[in-house]
Amino acid sequence: MKRFGIVTMIIAIMLMVAACGAEKGDSSAESSGKSTGNDKKTYIVGIDTTYPPFEFEVDGEYTGIDIDLITAIAANQGIEIEFDAMDFGGIIPAMQADQLDIAIAGMSITEDRKKVVNFSDPYFEAGLTLVVAAKTTDIQSIEDLKGKTIAAKNGTTGAKFAQEHEAKYGYKLVLFDDSPAMFQEVSNGNAAALIEDYPVISYAISQNDLDLQVVGERLNGDQYGIAVLKGKNDDVLQKINDGLKDLRDSGEYDKILSKYLAK
Repeated sequence: MKRFGIVTMIIAIMLMVAACGAEKGDSSAESSGKSTGNDKKTYIVGIDTTYPPFEFEVDGEYTGIDIDLITAIAANQGIEIEFDAMDFGGIIPAMQADQLDIAIAGMSITEDRKKVVNFSDPYFEAGLTLVVAAKTTDIQSIEDLKGKTIAAKNGTTGAKFAQEHEAKYGYKLVLFDDSPAMFQEVSNGNAAALIEDYPVISYAISQNDLDLQVVGERLNGDQYGIAVLKGKNDDVLQKINDGLKDLRDSGEYDKILSKYLAK
């Protein structure tokens, strides 16, 4: 009986030691997971890849000014991001549905949008311009559009501008969900003109040899901003502003722009 009791005691002690070892091992694993950043939040960034030179795809990879810029900001500030591509008009609703944390999509800073989202410091000076077919000679300004059909992209400031001035200038507005279809409408002569952000259409014409031309003066002045939903992610918005400033100060910002908007 004593011999059995001693054996039983030895087994019990071995089990206790093994259990303690397992607990220490588990604690070490948890600490290791935190130190490697495995629990770091990944921010979902909404983009629209039909918007070169700011956002587009090449061989299945996202590229453009916005892509390079937000990627550089994230690296500068040590935050993790993941892109989610969608139609431009669906980006703010997706933020409201808690499907996106950040939006960067050549988004103009407007008073209407500021009711729903908070914007970063402006990262690009843009503006709307009038575009016609290359062979067109009778349209040089918005005043020449009376009785004609013009095109704009749904959900953009170009569409908003066109809607607000439709009665004043007497044209008919047709909206499109993507830029290529809108460009084709004007090239084919189905619409007399389109309204688009100047850098976007300038890049598209030069890169794709579109049968289009920019005419007249800028219709307005726009600034692009990076957005988060109002009341959410204020901490990451501050990081975005800090990162943007660092990129400007280091010259990296200018390098990104010159890659896509060579003079």
